Amino acid sequence: MSNIDLDKWLEAIKSEMDSMGLNQVWTLLDPPKGVKPVGCKWVYKRKLGADGEVTAFKARNVAKGYTQRPRINFEETYSPIAIAKSIRILLAMATCKNEHDPCIYKKISGSAVVYLVLYVDDILLIGNDVKMLGDIKAWLSTQFFMKDMGEASDILGIKIYRDRSRRMLGLTQSSYIEKVLRRFKMENSK
Repeated sequence: MSNIDLDKWLEAIKSEMDSMGLNQVWTLLDPPKGVKPVGCKWVYKRKLGADGEVTAFKARNVAKGYTQRPRINFEETYSPIAIAKSIRILLAMATCKNEHDPCIYKKISGSAVVYLVLYVDDILLIGNDVKMLGDIKAWLSTQFFMKDMGEASDILGIKIYRDRSRRMLGLTQSSYIEKVLRRFKMENSK
């Protein structure tokens, strides 16, 4: 392995081996006579933060499944992972249930629910009852000067698209993507 980040990759390998040992992932055995064990290889990945910067180096030791032979060393064993969509749904649910964020407020009245999200000097109101949303806006305007910007179309660099007839809400960070493409001089990529 020759790489500018060699020390970081070697540390990632050590960390993975230590973790597997600590969690008793395997038991060392001598293979039965005439049996060739399934080989393994290292797979490397750079973990990126929301800003696209490298936050961690990960190394995973994986079996070379393509060398397995049916009825000899072939069983349906795998390490399940959640798909990205499931993670996003759970994050959204956690946000809705989050009572520990001091900048997210919730008001429930019967079946009507309104969330108020405070970010520095911006307020985002989200709810399922237009009258309650209006009442909260009216009350807020009696407490301090505020400007009602109407239905949110952009917050924190995230574009919000809404299709009420199909009950859909879309989010995109196209401006951030374009910024990253410009940074790496890939504006004309397809």
